[in-house]
Amino acid sequence: MQISYGLKGRSERKSFVRDVDVVRFGSGESNDIVLNNFQVSERHAILNRNKNNWELTNIGDNDILVGPQRLLRGERAVLSTNQPIEIFPFVLLFEARGGISSGVKLDERLSALILVVHSELLERMKDLLDIDPTKLSRADLQKVEDDIVEIARLHYFLDPIESDVLLYAAALSVQGELLSRIIEDKAKSNRDAPQERRWVEMVTASVEMERELTSRSFAIEQAIDPSGAVDISKKIEMVDRDFWTAWKSELNAKHLDSNNQFIQYAAHRYLKRQIKDILFGYGPLEDLIRMPNISEIMVVGKDKIYVEKNGVLEQSGRRFVSDRVTETIIDRIVSRVGRRIDKSQPLVDARLSDGSRVNAIIPPIAVSGPCLTIRKFPAKKVLIEDLIRWGAITRTVGEFLEASVIVGKNILISGGTGTGKTTMLNCLSDFIPDKERIVTIEDTAELRIQKEHVVTLEKKIANVEGKGEYTIRDLVVNALRMRPDRIIVGECRGAEALDMLQAMNTGHDGSMTTIHANTSEDVILRLEVMVQEAAALPLESIHRQVASAIDLVVQLKRLRDGSRKVSQVTEFMEYDLNEKRIRTKDLFLLNGDTRDAVLCATGSLPTFMDELLEQDPPLIQLSSFYR
Repeated sequence: MQISYGLKGRSERKSFVRDVDVVRFGSGESNDIVLNNFQVSERHAILNRNKNNWELTNIGDNDILVGPQRLLRGERAVLSTNQPIEIFPFVLLFEARGGISSGVKLDERLSALILVVHSELLERMKDLLDIDPTKLSRADLQKVEDDIVEIARLHYFLDPIESDVLLYAAALSVQGELLSRIIEDKAKSNRDAPQERRWVEMVTASVEMERELTSRSFAIEQAIDPSGAVDISKKIEMVDRDFWTAWKSELNAKHLDSNNQFIQYAAHRYLKRQIKDILFGYGPLEDLIRMPNISEIMVVGKDKIYVEKNGVLEQSGRRFVSDRVTETIIDRIVSRVGRRIDKSQPLVDARLSDGSRVNAIIPPIAVSGPCLTIRKFPAKKVLIEDLIRWGAITRTVGEFLEASVIVGKNILISGGTGTGKTTMLNCLSDFIPDKERIVTIEDTAELRIQKEHVVTLEKKIANVEGKGEYTIRDLVVNALRMRPDRIIVGECRGAEALDMLQAMNTGHDGSMTTIHANTSEDVILRLEVMVQEAAALPLESIHRQVASAIDLVVQLKRLRDGSRKVSQVTEFMEYDLNEKRIRTKDLFLLNGDTRDAVLCATGSLPTFMDELLEQDPPLIQLSSFYR
């Protein structure tokens, strides 16, 4: 093992390198590591090997800090390699040689360093914590960056024994530069950052080193050669897959090591960016949010951040440095849109500035630690043509739904979580005639309706006094007084379903909403439950309301390979008095459960076919419904 130690805040340090199973710390001369200070007990701590782990036990009078963990007298902690230990006023750095600890991943060791630097930086910049990031001066940012470098140096970032961590941080800096250029389609200066993200500016940047960073990233890009991939997502996948092989080749070809000036500059640059992201932005989520090939981000714990790429979940390789930092980022996200999250209100829905949907939950409800889910909003509005191109829907069905919207049919979009209900709702809203007045109602505003006459309403939660709440149901009732031609509810989840059905039944034709259900038939069962939340109506009355209000159900499905498709288009017809049920008719059905499956016509015609054919010109061809 190796333990480096010295007084906190000083660069001088000693090393203890020995292959033993027990190490004793304290101010007494009989200890293996003598920490000569009156604040250290004569025998303060014992480090011993327990099978494949190293355990530190506090037997002194004062507390010991092991990374972010405070160790009281009599308590013990399992150490990981590169773990900082503070026995005030000394700081020790533990590194196991052999054993399980030596296999700890580089990203964990780098995260441990970021955590320590972040914690000490907070003590130095208390006067800056309450400043709006957009108001930070260049002098403020320079001080932050200088302090990051100084604290990292005091924690041995440039020490030879940490050369692999230094090289790893430098590599991440080069990879970040390469990905940024691909995403933005051209290299941009940090000075071009929008005002709300001004803190991303690297004020201590060296022109010469930045030029070399660009050069290195270009060299690796040429080695990977993602230019053959037309789609930006494919380019990013190629970089993710081939970067480390190209990076190792670049190191060997240019004889770069941890003593190289550029490597040290790039490593410090990465450290500055990561810590500034934590201080002012969204931490490790910043880059993930910008990635166009990522549709969803799921934080399960501080060291488990999953992403959805092309419909498939995978580990992102990113991590928060602590649960406290995770909660800080969550609070920053929700506070920017006027929401709050704390122990009294540990669950919240919000959205990012780009419209991405956010759900956050913290202890005491989240037992294993704070959780965060971000469903990203596409940078470019998805059109029905995009869905056709992706195979989610056929052109025939697209034209039929367009015609149905134009003639004012009430449409309910159904599906499970993440099947694309909101995307489909956005696409269908494009077909609403421009002259009509639209009122949209949502939990968090995310619909992007490109029409001139749109009124957007959003649910409001109660304030700290428990007042000022406006539910979806309140907004639906109010919308009826706003002379809407069409009402669009982002999602029906509860009692508002009754008001939505009544609105569809009272002259607001062409209204639309979404609902969670597995099939078109299950929609009826879901509506039964939701309507009964509002009023204890008999089932027959509910079914009559549903049959009269809803014309079409568009069912969405997520296949096993991650692709999303329309699986059913079903017409709701009249209520059958004899059979005591709603008569339904499938107009289109998916012919399989694979990516190649096609949405085929069943041969049945909608009861309102005459309305579509009577338009001049006809809105759809009759032959579209032939098998």
